[in-house]
Amino acid sequence: MAKEQAHRLSRRALLTGGAVGAGVGALLGGAGGVAGGYRLAELDRAKEPGFDPSVQPTLGETSVAPGFGGEALPCHGTHQAGIVTVPATHVRHIAYTLRPETGREAIARMFRILTGDIEALTAGVGPLADPEPELAARPARLSITVGVGPQLVDRVDPGKRPAWLAPLPKFQLDQLGNGYDDGDLLLIVQADDPLPLAHAARMLHRDLDRFAEVAWVQQGFRQSRGSEAKGTTMRNLMGQVDGTVNPEPSDADFDPLIWIGAGDGQPWLAGGSAFVLRRIRMELDTWDRVDRPGREQTIGRTLSDGAPINDPSGGEHAPADFDAKNALGLPIIPSAAHIRRAKSDDPKERIVRRAVNYDDGQEAGLLFGCYQRDPLTQFVPIQQRLDEADMLNEWVTHTGSAVFAVLPGFASGETLGAALLA
Repeated sequence: MAKEQAHRLSRRALLTGGAVGAGVGALLGGAGGVAGGYRLAELDRAKEPGFDPSVQPTLGETSVAPGFGGEALPCHGTHQAGIVTVPATHVRHIAYTLRPETGREAIARMFRILTGDIEALTAGVGPLADPEPELAARPARLSITVGVGPQLVDRVDPGKRPAWLAPLPKFQLDQLGNGYDDGDLLLIVQADDPLPLAHAARMLHRDLDRFAEVAWVQQGFRQSRGSEAKGTTMRNLMGQVDGTVNPEPSDADFDPLIWIGAGDGQPWLAGGSAFVLRRIRMELDTWDRVDRPGREQTIGRTLSDGAPINDPSGGEHAPADFDAKNALGLPIIPSAAHIRRAKSDDPKERIVRRAVNYDDGQEAGLLFGCYQRDPLTQFVPIQQRLDEADMLNEWVTHTGSAVFAVLPGFASGETLGAALLA
């Protein structure tokens, strides 16, 4: 009964004028507030199988027991949520183009509104004037990550735009110009359930509509959380284990690869990152005609478990031996195999992948998203090698490309993007 009353209190406090001064973030994070009551309740939940201490129960009034869908990811921190948190099942990338009249002051108002909506929605609470707050009540680990494009930064202060925040260099095999390029503002909305994702996107658009218009939307998916063992690498629609060699937060050199530092030339981005999104169409009809050995030679890994073909019994994480030869003295991993072309001898030339599959009924492929400190020195060299000579190019086409600066995280009581506008 106490927990049920806490849920009702949270809704009442968040949606009445008496709570506005404190702010949604203060209510969610205060040790003596409503959220603190949930943390006490989590002491019992810690004994439950599969308990994840990185999540907290939703504040939505219709959901007393957490369970699947009732989990909320905290939105506050040094870095925005959704970047290194456990990947969600459903991901929607929404790019906006600023309206001509949206200047610096309007951008500041826009970020204040966004901040409040993100704090509410990710906690399982409908934002102010939400006509259907019940749709927000079970957020299913909802996260909302915000990035900005070159035009938005220029409208605030052109001197604050880093050199890498611009369209990528042209690659010879690109077929861009299909409506999936660039953008002024990016929202990456992720959840394990499409219902809170769709509702969050609608609420955010309702507030953004006065400042910007939608440029493009790209939605993707991966295997549902819980359908496979924790930590299982996703598969793409070609059947490949996709993302085996991916830096992990536990790696000693992870932070310098992904997070922008205060000494990188733009202090307003300290704690943020650079995000590249590439739309890659897969030619599945012709790929289906390739036999299994041919597919494995193309990638350099087995289809069964992603092991390198030089050691097919070694498992997914066995090291790829690019010097290994077959009985004829030829490389076991072909010179133009995908994993050989993607490999770099420079440990700084790595990226943190966050790819998802897409299938819109007309075409299918991969939404290849990746985070790094500087795309010009990390993503671009890798893509140039793939563009020049990758056997996989026969069956994939890059049809969309965008680069955004992902804003640093924010604390309760702060506004997302405040450093940019300072």
